[in-house]
This record gives sequence, structure tokens and C-alpha cells, in this order.
Amino acid sequence: MKISFISLGCAKNLVNTEQMMALCRDAGHTLQEEPAGADVVVINTCGFIDSAKEEAIDTILSVAALKAEGQVQKILVTGCLSQRYQEDILKEMPEVDGILGTGSYTEIVPAIEKLLNGEQVVDFGSIDAPEVETGRIMTTAGHYAFIKIAEGCDNHCAYCVIPSIRGRYRSRPVASILDEARALAGSGVKELILVAQDVSRYGRDLRDGTTLCTLLRELVKVEGLEWIRLHYLYPDEISDELIELIAAEPKIVKYLDIPIQHVNDAILKAMRRRETKASICALFDKLRARIPGVVIRTSLIVGLPGEGEAELEELMAFLRQQKLPRAGVFAYSPEEGTAAAAMPGRCSREEAGQRRERVMALQSVIMDEFDAARVGGTERVLCEGRDGLLWCGRSQADSPDVDELVCFSGEGKPGEFFDVRILSADGGELIGESI
Repeated sequence: MKISFISLGCAKNLVNTEQMMALCRDAGHTLQEEPAGADVVVINTCGFIDSAKEEAIDTILSVAALKAEGQVQKILVTGCLSQRYQEDILKEMPEVDGILGTGSYTEIVPAIEKLLNGEQVVDFGSIDAPEVETGRIMTTAGHYAFIKIAEGCDNHCAYCVIPSIRGRYRSRPVASILDEARALAGSGVKELILVAQDVSRYGRDLRDGTTLCTLLRELVKVEGLEWIRLHYLYPDEISDELIELIAAEPKIVKYLDIPIQHVNDAILKAMRRRETKASICALFDKLRARIPGVVIRTSLIVGLPGEGEAELEELMAFLRQQKLPRAGVFAYSPEEGTAAAAMPGRCSREEAGQRRERVMALQSVIMDEFDAARVGGTERVLCEGRDGLLWCGRSQADSPDVDELVCFSGEGKPGEFFDVRILSADGGELIGESI
């Protein structure tokens, strides 16, 4: 049969999509990029916050319109939205023919067979089961790949539904990750991006002494890999041992994605975060002192119940002082079933959006200052391809899909590294020439 996949949400979800694609291919099905003309369209959804849910619903409805025109036969919804709203999707969207939960994505082939036999599919396996090791079909550029080292989360932050959707934290065995990393490197991958809800917690659940450092010391030995990037590190899980390893190992990119969410102590406590403003500042000072040139990225939430003008201004003052070169800012989204959703004193959605815009405007200035300071220097860039007359790529300071590009003239080739002299910075984009 002809199967089309649509992947929404984070890189971890993308890995699951790539695994389902491989299972379908191995079962003899044909994969096609466009939904039109497919026997089954699989929509792997995100259901984390309002904007993600809206995107998922809009995508389902757009495919349902193709189905009404006879261009699609069956629709199968998988991922976080289906796990979170098990009883609602089929009731509210009768166009959907089946749903798989986050614990059942490896059942994609029998699910498709049932759909094509006219059966309705409703399959929700355990979200706490160990990860099943499967192959995958790469959908990112061939020179970089995400590798999921763990599933689930044990942090239970007050605003977050991930533990109820993805289950408890489960680390993959080191040997399985290494086998996958070697296969990816053998296929031409130069940059490996480690992803999990919290990569810094890796190995703790294995109870055999394995840590993220254990894994990294083995990954850096994999021939062909030149960059190893870490997403995401929980602040109070970053050990001195890990800092020393990152500083000493050339393959580990000096780019650390550390979501802190806020800095006001009362807001952090309400969020059920384990750190304080003082501990965050101390950590960032330590990282800068021990890892020369480190680029710190973070994520922030504004508009949580209890945040007023004073708390917001404290966050903005922190950003002015720390000058973090990379940050994502999100307006708080009250999610049913979370502790934060029941908290009093929540601002309106419009007000939360306005606060986000204020923080983003400040962060834009900080990023421009960071870029201006790079002009005149030389940076190693992994070439992605062409944009008009210029080549484009990413430096160590830039992660795929979330950060800026470095555009350059001269010699270039997708998937190869080039030393680029930075000549100018303009609107979040660096311009240079390969040397």
C-alpha cells in the first residue's frame, strides 16, 4: 500500500516517525511524501501546548478534506495528541479511522492492515514499557541526525503533561545507542544530536552506574562523527564531571540547551522546578569559566499564574545581565490535568502573548549583539546547501531548525565543514566567505 507520514512537534517525535516509516517499508509498503493519493496517511502529532494541539487539529482536518475528495483512503493519528485525548479524537473527528498511543507506535504495520481491512484501530500500549529497538528512515539532511537516548520524564513540572503522555523516564542501553550511532555515521552523518526530555538524567534508571558521561565517552570514539550536540540538560543535573568532559572533548559541541523556564524564585517553586535564581546564575558562571566559548540556549515561560510585572521585569533584568545568545520564549498555556492549570491569578492569553513579545524583543537585541561580536572572526561551519548565490550552514552556535544560519561565498559542499570568515551580521543571519 502507499503510506504517507506527516510528523509534527519535536525532534523526539520525528525519531518515532522515522521508526514507523522503517517498519512500514520493511513490511513491503511504499512510502510517499505527499498525502494525496495515499492509501493511509499517518499523522504523528504533538499535544504539548495549545499551539501544538491547534497545529495537529488543523493538519488532521486538511487531510480529512483530501479524504472527502477521494484522494486519501484512511487516516491514522498517532503520537501525543492521540495519547492525551483518547476518547475525544474519534468522537469529535469522525474522519479519523484509527488512533495509536505513544506506547504503540511499533504496532504501526498491524494497525495499517486492520484499517485496510475496514476495521477501526484503537491501540494504547503501556507508556512505561521499555523502548523497542527498531530501524529508522532518515528524514533530516544526511549529514546530521537526531538520536533519542531516553523516553519519558520523571520531573513532573507543574505546567507540563509529558509524564502523563510519555511515561516515566526510560534510558536506552548504551550498546543500542552506539549501534545506531555507528550506523548513522556510516551513512554519512557528521553531527549527532542527542535528544530526550532530559539528557542529563540519562542512565540513572538503569541503576548500574551508567551516566551521560559514560555514554558520551563511547560516542566520541565513533568514527565519522565530528560534532555531538546535547538537547536538553536539566540545570541541577549538570555535574562537574560532565562539564569537564564537555570542555575537554573536541567532538562535543560547546552549545548547551538548558531550559530554565524562569528565574523568579516564587515562580520556579510554583513550577516545581528544583533550582533557584542563585543556583542558575552560579551554574551559568561555572559553565562560562570552565568551557571557553560556550553558547548557552534556554527556554522560558511567561504568564504562569502568580507572575506579575515585577516577576516579568526580574526575568528581563536577568536576560540583560546574562546576555544568553539563544533563547526560546513561550506564553504559558494552561493544560488540563496539570497542577498549574488549577492555580489562581492567571493572566489572559492575550496578556501572556504580549509578555512573550516583550521578552522576545529584548532577546532579539541580545542576539544581534552576540552576532555583531562574531564579525571579523572565523568559525567552522557545517554546510547545509545553497540559498541563491550563497552557501548556507551552521556553526557550533546553531542547532537545526531553532537557530540562525551562516551564509557564505566561496567554496562549499553540503555535508562538509568549512572555515568561514564572518564579514557582517544582518537580521539574525551571518554573512561570510569560506577561507
